[in-house]
Amino acid sequence: MKRVLSALLVLALAAPAALTAQTTLKVMIPGSRPAGMDLVLAEAQKRMAADGLNLVLDVNFIPWSDLGQKTQIVLASGENVDLIFDAPWLHLPQMVAKGFYEPLDALLAKDGPNILKAIPKVLLDANRIGGQIMGLPLTNAYLSGRTFWVRKDIREKLGVKPIKSWDELVKFAYAVKTKVPGTIPFQSIGGNQSYDWTIPLVHMDTKYKIDSLQGFVPFTLYTKNNDGKIYNLFDTKDPYLYGLFKQGRQFYKDKIFDPDILSITDGTAAMESGKYAIVAMTDFGVSPQIQTNLSRNVPGAEYEMVTFWSTRPGDYVSAFKAWNFIAVPKVSKNKDAAVSFLNWVMSSQDNYDLLAYGLKGTHWEPMGGDSYKTIGSDYTYFPYAWIWNTTYDRITANTPEEKSLNKFLRVASNFTVDKLTGFTWDPTPVSNEVSKFSASQTKYWPLLVQGVADTDNTFDAFKKEAGDAAKKIQAEYQRQVDAFLAAKGK
Repeated sequence: MKRVLSALLVLALAAPAALTAQTTLKVMIPGSRPAGMDLVLAEAQKRMAADGLNLVLDVNFIPWSDLGQKTQIVLASGENVDLIFDAPWLHLPQMVAKGFYEPLDALLAKDGPNILKAIPKVLLDANRIGGQIMGLPLTNAYLSGRTFWVRKDIREKLGVKPIKSWDELVKFAYAVKTKVPGTIPFQSIGGNQSYDWTIPLVHMDTKYKIDSLQGFVPFTLYTKNNDGKIYNLFDTKDPYLYGLFKQGRQFYKDKIFDPDILSITDGTAAMESGKYAIVAMTDFGVSPQIQTNLSRNVPGAEYEMVTFWSTRPGDYVSAFKAWNFIAVPKVSKNKDAAVSFLNWVMSSQDNYDLLAYGLKGTHWEPMGGDSYKTIGSDYTYFPYAWIWNTTYDRITANTPEEKSLNKFLRVASNFTVDKLTGFTWDPTPVSNEVSKFSASQTKYWPLLVQGVADTDNTFDAFKKEAGDAAKKIQAEYQRQVDAFLAAKGK
């Protein structure tokens, strides 16, 4: 009997503590508050109470356009927040360097056993900063899928066979220009101005293995062929990348791209309008919500996924980096409760489903296995902002190909391990140069990739304005990479 009681005591001490006193968790994440959010939170709070977590969720949504400034102000002011979204492309390294976030290793060991099961160790280890878990990596894959969406109804109307290559996609674009007046062949920015047509194309390529650097989305500074070197487009004028600029310029002159491309502020609305035959996108599959809105605006219109992705294991390099994180601010008075909440979410498929997709039968329904489809638009998809993980995230599978490709992304062994896995870039030593370079890149990159200005003149102006800053960033980045690789003995 004593042994049994002793064992039970050990288990009790190891398990996350129940939260019997009511605790309000303030959560700050990006996006717009879904219409069905209150219904979902009420159900979540009822379930948590039944499981011993007496939590009230105060979820605050920040518009994407205000995210960087707003979260910096919140953290700098010491406002009490318990969970907050951050990312390497936002200001995660800088906020960690300033001491705004709580290291999570000890909290996870005490209150997060389900989190440690749901988020694979390879992801947690690859996304440490200074050797510590400073935020939970949010991702449902080890690499992002890359696609173009093509208007299937237009393709079939023109008698074009399913598209299997970039050359075939370009040929289709020119056929649309000639034979479907009133339709713009190519919407080249995807969902927003920071995402352009070169990104999916470069990432589908298996020859050069080019990738942007942490914190730098386009390819002015980049890696290639997994060789541990940092490349600078101003120095190399890489023929492949520069050739894309030239092709973009030709597309713009030939009216393949939208002539008003730089004035688009809502890429999603543009996709749903029916004006475009091709859209540059990320992720495998087509958004059911966008598909529904498209067919509502243009009866009979339908997007299909077109990708040139290789499924041969090892063709793509992954550093197993997440681009989104949920962090616990240092000022939080409810750190244990915050981790216990996330632990509850990741304790079962049902709990994850509730907060990821909403009420079953009201906002979504299962489609067999791990597939699902949405119902209506009252609870839009946003687990990537706070609870995303590879274990529980379901697949929106419109076709068997989409489902197969998404499953491919969730197997770590399908990827060659990047030499820089575990490396975290610290921009602090060159923060002034990063600010100057980023401002110039924002100014010139759209002109280059969308082809709205002469390629050579624009590139030369970009280099003249940002070349010195880029060179200093490249040198500092390489210094940090070399130190990282030396410490690993590589």
